[in-house]
Parts: sequence; C-alpha cells; structure tokens
Amino acid sequence: MAKSDKINFSTPSGFPEFLPSEKRLEVHLLDIIRRVFESYGFTPIETPAVERLEVLQAKGNQGDNIIYGIDPILPPNRQAEKDKSGETGSEARALKFDQTVPFAAYIARHLNELTFPFARYQMDMVFRGERAKDGRFRQFRQCDIDVVARGKLSLLYDAQMPAIITEIFEAINIGDFVIRINNRKILTGFFESVGVAENQIKACIGIIDNLEKIGESKVKLELEKAGISSEQTEKIIEFIKIDGSIDDILDKLKHLAFNLPSAEQLNLGVNELETVINGVRDLGVTDKRFCIDLSIARGLNYYTGTVYETTLIGHEALGSICSGGRYEELVGMFLGEKMPGVGISIGLTRLISRLLKAGILNTLSATPTQVVVVNMQEDLMPVYLKVSQQLRQAGINVVTNFEKRPLGKQFQAADKQGIQFCVIIGADEAAAEKSSLKDLKSGEQIEVALADLAEEIKLRLV
Repeated sequence: MAKSDKINFSTPSGFPEFLPSEKRLEVHLLDIIRRVFESYGFTPIETPAVERLEVLQAKGNQGDNIIYGIDPILPPNRQAEKDKSGETGSEARALKFDQTVPFAAYIARHLNELTFPFARYQMDMVFRGERAKDGRFRQFRQCDIDVVARGKLSLLYDAQMPAIITEIFEAINIGDFVIRINNRKILTGFFESVGVAENQIKACIGIIDNLEKIGESKVKLELEKAGISSEQTEKIIEFIKIDGSIDDILDKLKHLAFNLPSAEQLNLGVNELETVINGVRDLGVTDKRFCIDLSIARGLNYYTGTVYETTLIGHEALGSICSGGRYEELVGMFLGEKMPGVGISIGLTRLISRLLKAGILNTLSATPTQVVVVNMQEDLMPVYLKVSQQLRQAGINVVTNFEKRPLGKQFQAADKQGIQFCVIIGADEAAAEKSSLKDLKSGEQIEVALADLAEEIKLRLV
C-alpha cells in the first residue's frame, strides 16, 4: 500500500475509547451505581440510540447539539445529503442526546405493559454534536434514573434522589460533595411577584442557570437585554443570593411568600421544597451533604419543580457531577394525560475523565486477573489446567500460561499487568501435590498444599 493510501485509523473527534485500566474503572463504577439504583427498586430498560427527531425536539428541546441519524435505506452517496438537510417530520431521525425525552416516548409506547409508579434506570450511550474538547465528548455514557406516575407522584420520590446521590458518591469515595436543591416554582413565583411577564420567565431562568459560568455582572446584563428592568434585576440577584442554613433559608422564603403580592406559585414552591427537605433528612442524609441554592435553575424547559445539582467541594470548576429534577408534562404530552416524573443523571464518561485528570480517581489494574499459573514444563499442562479450574471455582480470577518461557519473564509479564500471585508447580511439587506461591508485590514465596491453595490466596489478596 502506498503511503498516500494509508488508512486513517485514529478515533473520530469527540468519540472516546478506553484502555483496559480505564474501562475496568468504568465497569467498577457502573457496578456501584447499579447496586444503589436497584436497592431503591429501579429496574433497567434500554431505548434506541436513534429516535424520531420530533420526539427529541419535544417540549422545546431544539438544541444545536443534536446529531442527525443516518437513514439505512439510502445509499452511501446520499447519506451526507440526508444528514445536512436538517429534514423534519415523522421520518427524520437523530441520535438521542439524553435519556429523559426518549424515556418519555418509551412510556407512551409501552403504557399498558408497565406498572406505575414506574421506576427505571438506564446506563446507555448518548450523543451530542458539540465541539469536542477536554472533558466534553460527542458520545458518552449517561446513568439515569426516573420515576413516573399517572396523575400524582409523591414528593418523597424527589426526596429519595439526594439519598441515592449521596450513597453513590460516598461509595465511590470521591471526597466531600454537596447536593444543591431548589424548586423551579420558587423561581417562577418570585419572578411573577416582582412583575416579570410570563413570556419572559423562561428566558430569565435560562440566564440565571448560567450564573456560575458567566458571573453576576453578565447575568445582570443579560437580564436587562431580555427586557427585565434594572429594579427587577436587582431584586432577582438579591433573591438568588439568599444564603444561610437550610432552615434559615426556608424561614426567609416563607416570610417572602407571605409578604409579596401574587405569591401563590412562590408559596407552593416553598411548601414543596420544605416537604422534600424533610424527606431527605428522614432518609438519613446529613445536612452537610445538601443545601438550598436559589441560583439552581436547570435550563431545560421541561423541569417544573424540584431541581438538583451536585458539586464536588474544592473542585467546583468541574461543574455539576450529577443533576436532574421534576417534570410534570414531558411524558403526558405524548399521551394527553398528566404523568409527573422526577429523575437524576450522571454523565459517567465525562465524570471519569474529569476525576482522573484531577487525581480524585485512579485507574484500576489492566486486568482482573489475580493469579497466574506459570508454565514450568509442557507435560504438566493437565495439572496446570486442573489447578486453574479449582481456583476459578473458588472465585479467583486465573490466567494459565499455555506457553513455556523462562520463569523470570513469566513473572515480569504478570507484574506488568498488576497481577499479584504466581502459582509455580514443577515435577517435584506435582508429585507431592504442592505448589510454590509467589507474591509479586512483597516478593515472598511460600510452599502451599494444592488442597489449601485457594484459601491461602484468598487470605493474602489485597
């Protein structure tokens, strides 16, 4: 093959791939997350990677980050034409950019097959057509839970979310974190009470949601550009900066709701928030793990009540590591009935990338193997195979070396992969039904009866 004909086999920009040590870390974290999700009764489902475009754009999700799907019927020379066309309508397709909107469509498709409230988890890949950069990907794994009901959904489901977040991140052991909680009704109610027009409220929420990214001065500027008066802007900024303990903020909000005109929505949001806070505490989550933050808005249009963002203390620049909230109309719009839901999402691929770079997490060893049965002589292979199987049946991960090489090289290969033990059986050991067990971490080597080998390894595994 001529040099100019060489195939470019580099990964496409924004589409990650993992070395074994990185993938093993992801699998480890997925196991933790799955265990916690299932302990609260969430059940797994899977939705297609490709959805109809009109589904993904439901509830005003017209984001520029949609990656258009490829129609498999078209020949290759027309696929690019299809992608660039921006075609709309029931046949236009795109890759899903989150799990929540496809989940809403899933419920509509399987309404009569599900039991409500329906609690599900997904750990699928999602796709976003954004500019690829450090910690931002076009393909990443997102771990979601949502619970949806028909008619009414208890606010205690909202309270469960911080408990679940706390269990997951304490199990991962990433350090101190805080779950910041707010209620969109509090924001919309306050905006209404200071005279913000109904058609300006969504824009205000989107601007407030960018406070940490653009800062207070730019937020003021953007609010004024959106037609909010300087007096209203000052009141909004003063409101979202209310701080203190959880109970102090609740008291301040109750006082405001009592004294402000047209504060029905604000009062409803405060009552909902108080119910959620009480539930979080009843679930055993300590106050150090969560707070009320009135600047948390969650920019997506479908959120209507409780909203959450989780921040790693001391690493706030990483942004939210888990977020979500309550929605009232997203699912029901497909069916014409009220179906409230609440959920949270962890962008796991992004999170792993950020935490590895910050030194908060470390990759695992390149292999799950715990023991290598080395090859001393070919005629003893039946013994090596038998011993290997006995160790596996005892729950130990084993690699059997099928090729005979110098013993030192077999040790080096095992050590390079982070494997702790080598089992050595020569002719004399086989005859005596014994083995030598070498610990590559400590350098210690002991003699062990084959009958006791599995238990000895289990005692020494670290």
